[in-house]
Amino acid sequence: MAITVNSTSSNTGTLSAAGVGSGLDVNTLVSQLVAAKKTPLQNQIDSQKSTAQTQLSGIGQVSAALTALQSALSALTTGTAFAGHTVSTGDKTIVTATAAAAATGKAGAVNGSYNIKVTQLATAMKASSGAFTDANTKVGTGTLTISAGGKTMNVDIDSSVNSLASIRDKINKASDNPGVTATIVTGTDGAHLVLRSTKTGEDNGFTVSSSGGDGGLAALNYDPAATDGNGLSIVDKPLNAQYTIDGMDGSSDSNSVTAIDGLTISLLTTGSTTVNVTSDMSSATSAVNTFVTAYNSFATLYKNLTAYDKTSGSAGALIGDATLNSIKSTLTGILSGPANGTSLSQLGVAFQLDGTLKVDNDKLTAALGSDGDKVKSLFGGDKGLGAALKAPLNSWVGPTGILVTRTSNLNKQITSLADQQTDLDNRMDALTKRYTQQFTALDTMLTKLNNTSSYLTQQFDAMSNANKK
Repeated sequence: MAITVNSTSSNTGTLSAAGVGSGLDVNTLVSQLVAAKKTPLQNQIDSQKSTAQTQLSGIGQVSAALTALQSALSALTTGTAFAGHTVSTGDKTIVTATAAAAATGKAGAVNGSYNIKVTQLATAMKASSGAFTDANTKVGTGTLTISAGGKTMNVDIDSSVNSLASIRDKINKASDNPGVTATIVTGTDGAHLVLRSTKTGEDNGFTVSSSGGDGGLAALNYDPAATDGNGLSIVDKPLNAQYTIDGMDGSSDSNSVTAIDGLTISLLTTGSTTVNVTSDMSSATSAVNTFVTAYNSFATLYKNLTAYDKTSGSAGALIGDATLNSIKSTLTGILSGPANGTSLSQLGVAFQLDGTLKVDNDKLTAALGSDGDKVKSLFGGDKGLGAALKAPLNSWVGPTGILVTRTSNLNKQITSLADQQTDLDNRMDALTKRYTQQFTALDTMLTKLNNTSSYLTQQFDAMSNANKK
């Protein structure tokens, strides 16, 4: 910093430095100098960070779109989309039925018509005690042993809990209850304890016996093999359902019957009716449309990510990206070509000028109706579209796929840039501190020099005035 001597009318002067001295704006000067050093480095970090984040967002969108495409393809590849069936019943008051798709170890429903005759419904055993005055009437003490379906429980009844209501509660709350519920039904003759099996069928009837105590619990005994001594009387016998399917006899301990592969038939009342099973291609139509929608989402995303606007000069996040261009080219090539002797275009699914697919649902429905297996083979099997797309999709969005790797690398880059930002901030903080110390010292020194200059000027003036005398 140059120091000059200002001339005066008395041929004397003072030491000064323009804009410095005790009037030096240290903070502004330091801020400007630090900014001059930091700005180009900060711009570089900001530019790299913005690019990495933009690419990361684009890669994330592409990964999500391809994963959705992979998911949409699954139902078509495995064939579950083509396994739907419609079940109709001639008389829904007699039976209803539902169809199931094939599963591991289990056959699915097949098309057909079945004549079903229900001659007897499965019933649960129900037995009632004799009449007691009311629910609070004491029955007796001892142990009730209740057996049903091959399981047994013992209910201990003492004098504190031997009312009809208490016995009901102990039976219902027992943790080892074998499948018998108790309730109290009050008629004109009094209160009755009614026991009912929770399961239908002959094998799910129950027995009740009593032991010990005062003998009063014998009023609740029941053994179908006993000729006397039963305190309970049968209300409903445990019966199996009896039916025929196309003339073949069947029996079931439940009214839900699975005697036909892939069908669950609910028996509702006695009588005869038919059950018809036909193919339901609505699920296949829906699956194809879902696949097309997933592909179109990717195609639209690709267009946006690789677009360039000449007017504004703005470009898509992944314009010119070799990986994305390769993905689009691969998908278009596979979906445009044949698979297992047919193609998407033959089903009414065709590419449009903008690169998306469009479904002609009438043509698709006709194809499914005339030859559903042909449509199924287009997507499934070793040479179907599913097989052709499996490896590429895995190489893109699989656990070690290229998009997963790029995402990881971009995240590492962003983390590295954050570290660089921290380092730059620390260095600039240190530089700010150093500059502040240096310019503060300079300001102090200039203040002292100006003070000395003023003193010397005063002395020179005094000497000059003395010589004039």
